[in-house]
Amino acid sequence: MASVLVIDDEEGFRSFLSDVLSDAGHEVTAAPDGTAALRALARGRFDLVLTDLRMPGPDGVAVVRHVHAMHPGTPVVVITAYASVDTAVETLTHGAVDYLKKPLESPAALRAVVSRILSERSLRPAARSASVSPDPPLTWGAPAMAPFVTALARVARTPATVLILGESGTGKELAARAIHRGSPRAEGAFVAVNCGALAPSVLESELFGHERGAFTGAVAQHQGRIERARGGTFFLDEIGELQPELQVKLLRVLQERTFERVGGSVVVTADVRWITATHRDLRAMVKVGTFREDLYHRIAVVPLRVPPLRERREDIAPLARHLVADLAAAAGLGPVTLSDDAVARLESLPWPGNVRELRNVLERALILTDSPTIRADDLAPDSDRVSRPAPMGTAVPVDLRELERDAIARALTESGGNRRRAAERLGIGLRTLYEKLKRYDLA
Repeated sequence: MASVLVIDDEEGFRSFLSDVLSDAGHEVTAAPDGTAALRALARGRFDLVLTDLRMPGPDGVAVVRHVHAMHPGTPVVVITAYASVDTAVETLTHGAVDYLKKPLESPAALRAVVSRILSERSLRPAARSASVSPDPPLTWGAPAMAPFVTALARVARTPATVLILGESGTGKELAARAIHRGSPRAEGAFVAVNCGALAPSVLESELFGHERGAFTGAVAQHQGRIERARGGTFFLDEIGELQPELQVKLLRVLQERTFERVGGSVVVTADVRWITATHRDLRAMVKVGTFREDLYHRIAVVPLRVPPLRERREDIAPLARHLVADLAAAAGLGPVTLSDDAVARLESLPWPGNVRELRNVLERALILTDSPTIRADDLAPDSDRVSRPAPMGTAVPVDLRELERDAIARALTESGGNRRRAAERLGIGLRTLYEKLKRYDLA
């Protein structure tokens, strides 16, 4: 039958709901409050969610918004006392499909409502497939993430331009994808461009496209990423790296919703939902003149900050287990687990590189250990490797090419994969860095 998540802080009523639905052949997971419910939703998907409206922690409205943002297409039914019917009706605007009043008329009435909703859902295969996503959850229920997830779900339903702020490796693109999935444009394309990963001349062509003959090597018309995202969402990552001349061109697109391809004169409509992201302090950049103030106000209609991993330690253990399972599967390995001491060590570390650093650490441990269990001794954070000098007597590479390759790899790690900042760290030009990345197979 169906998998159903039941959420209610009254143990007796929760057991009643669970028993009725289990007797009807459904697989039921019960949660005593909103926090436990968000954790259950992070671990897997459900065919239906039944949630109480008023309960400790995240309430029923927060649960509705979370499901709508993270699992579009999953129906939610709100259960409430008579006194809160008006609020329950209001939840329908947040994504709930129906509501039930306490006390319920009968077990048969509950089964009938559930059967009707599940039948309606089975008739919408497109919505069902759209709810399936390879992206991991944004959170496993960490309290610090609740305001962010709630705000994200709310803004997803609007056409507002969103600026996602956060340290490198926190999952800003993951948040952008969640906004796209929860938006009216979910059926359209999600197209992403990293401003720090491309040279300015290449970036302009990638954004706006170019006409044949626009420059040497332009042998055919090229459709830009903004054009390819038509009807969907366009995500501009690391917008703080955008050069001044491109800032001007982007501002015009945001203002007029039109642009021309490089070397062309045909006006193209930018029919996209705009989401941008950066780890930089754009306000400080505005003050020193490196980022246009008018552009900042255009992109920061709704600014959302992703909390760093150190502020949401409740997510570390389930996130680490999720990453280990993914990495092991990708490597063709059997089940790999984390020992209790490994989990404790992971939860105690500061993680300046956030989720990206955590993934690197786990991948390295998976490669270097032969055991199906990763232990604390197998874990060596990137921050430790960067800051600790090699002990005396340790063998170092003597080949200059190897030294240069290691220096480039280290600069990329320290700059969070941003090639422009890596080139600045190394004291070389961006073009030179690209040549060396290709030479050492680091691209």
